[in-house]
Amino acid sequence: MTALTSAVGLVLAGLIILWVIEGIDAWLLSDRLQRHGIHPRDIDELDGILWSPFLHSGWEHLVSNSFTYLALGALVAIRGRRYWLLVTLFSAVFGGGLTWLFAAGGNHIGASGVVFGYLGALIGAAVFERRLAAIGPALIAMMFYSGMAVGFVPQDGISWEGHIFGALAGFVAAKLLATPRPPPPELTDEEIGFDWD
Repeated sequence: MTALTSAVGLVLAGLIILWVIEGIDAWLLSDRLQRHGIHPRDIDELDGILWSPFLHSGWEHLVSNSFTYLALGALVAIRGRRYWLLVTLFSAVFGGGLTWLFAAGGNHIGASGVVFGYLGALIGAAVFERRLAAIGPALIAMMFYSGMAVGFVPQDGISWEGHIFGALAGFVAAKLLATPRPPPPELTDEEIGFDWD
């Protein structure tokens, strides 16, 4: 099993977990899990930061997140399992924490914060690394998912704050995880063309 296959396998496993949780919530728990998302500045609901990415308001909500989760998650996972896992965790916890601190009231749920974190990480990697291996996936993401920018616009019933903070968290994660560019090799006098004689 190649590293790429196992990394993309992680993304698929994550998607399966989302669907299993929604199935359990919808069919066995009468949607009671949905209540445990991010409730801004409510100390008693602080653990919602951890649960929020796994919870959705219904099948339509989950389906709308699934395709972008899979596509952008796979582009992030190309860089390896560890990179994908760290970007995912940082987007969920740091982005969710900012949502808890600054968002308007309500119950913020859904994997979209992590999905926007993937977008932020892809763009951030291109900005901070400036290598083809980072720029290529970012261009693909922007080409196919530029419409996600609408998710930053305040709208009723959508956690646009979670989208903004998720993208910011992904961008910061890309900075923290950026592969440093090797310094250019030092040239000798002969290579530069100096002739000291």
